[in-house]
Amino acid sequence: MSDTPFYLIDEARLRENMRKIERLRERSGAKALLALKCFATWSAFDIMKPYMDGTTSSSLFELHLGREKFGKETHAYSVAWADGEIDEAIGYADKIIFNSLSQLDRFGDKAAHIERGLRLNPRFSTSGFDLADPARPFSRLGEWDAERLEAAMDRISGVMIHYNCENADFALFDHQLSRIEAEFGDILKRLKWVSLGGGIHFTGDDYPLDALADRLKKFSEDFDVQAYLEPGEASITQTASLEVTVLDILDNGKKIAIVDSSIEAHMLDLLIYRETAKLPQQGEYEYQIAGKTCLAGDIFGEARFDKPLEIGDRISIADAAGYTMVKKNWFNGVAMPAIAIRREDGNIDRIRDFTYEDYRASLS
Repeated sequence: MSDTPFYLIDEARLRENMRKIERLRERSGAKALLALKCFATWSAFDIMKPYMDGTTSSSLFELHLGREKFGKETHAYSVAWADGEIDEAIGYADKIIFNSLSQLDRFGDKAAHIERGLRLNPRFSTSGFDLADPARPFSRLGEWDAERLEAAMDRISGVMIHYNCENADFALFDHQLSRIEAEFGDILKRLKWVSLGGGIHFTGDDYPLDALADRLKKFSEDFDVQAYLEPGEASITQTASLEVTVLDILDNGKKIAIVDSSIEAHMLDLLIYRETAKLPQQGEYEYQIAGKTCLAGDIFGEARFDKPLEIGDRISIADAAGYTMVKKNWFNGVAMPAIAIRREDGNIDRIRDFTYEDYRASLS
């Protein structure tokens, strides 16, 4: 397979993460739902379904995709459901989670035939970036006032508490869960289920998975609830690369390699959070890797190679599954990367190419 750019999902690496999720589920009794806001490449769902319990969504379209392509248990969440969405949403969902008491008041009766929940905001999180912090001042994400939560108790069977963000520190997770137990324990013990959201980096190297499983089990037993996790990044971390080709090499005081991709169009999260792509770092030959759009800051980052780059060379940008394919866009009309899967036998299946007709159809 030679035509770049393309996202390359590694089936063997994905299955490694899935086995960690399976181990966590079996030891803890918690259920795991794939967070589609992070990864919704449904051609990989057949690999993931045996190891997970279903999906969780942030919009009507994600919800529809989860029901249609993943199946199993389907949780529906939205910051705000619209009048024109709610009937369709409750047709796909096993559980619907309202962001606010006012949304529950507005739509709760329509959803009475399925399990209803509410988002609980504990007013703290592990996020170090204001843009992603659900507990930022004046946050619109969930209810925290005890009286407002109490007003919902006769209509809900569970809550979702999303407060972790790339949290690889088990001690911090344990501490913050203890705070939630202390502050909201009277509410939790009256529920059937509690989702602790995503953002726990438990498939990372050296994470104390068994300790997390035991803590989740204790939480479930202490409050007699079914615990859920919503792993997005944890499901697919280190499972894919973005394969690109060098188109040109410049030297404007430093060597710059222009590739047939774009950080704004194909790895937007890196631009939003001002992070550097995971590029090769072996060798003495240094290059800045840059995208081909007209955006001056379309730069993947600095890389090192063991020999000088030449036009036509291939570069693999690592860890390119989460928040990439779900955010790819047509900025500058740059060709959108294809999607491919490297099977466990080494064969590569090119699943989908995106054409000019796809670009044209995205507009009017």
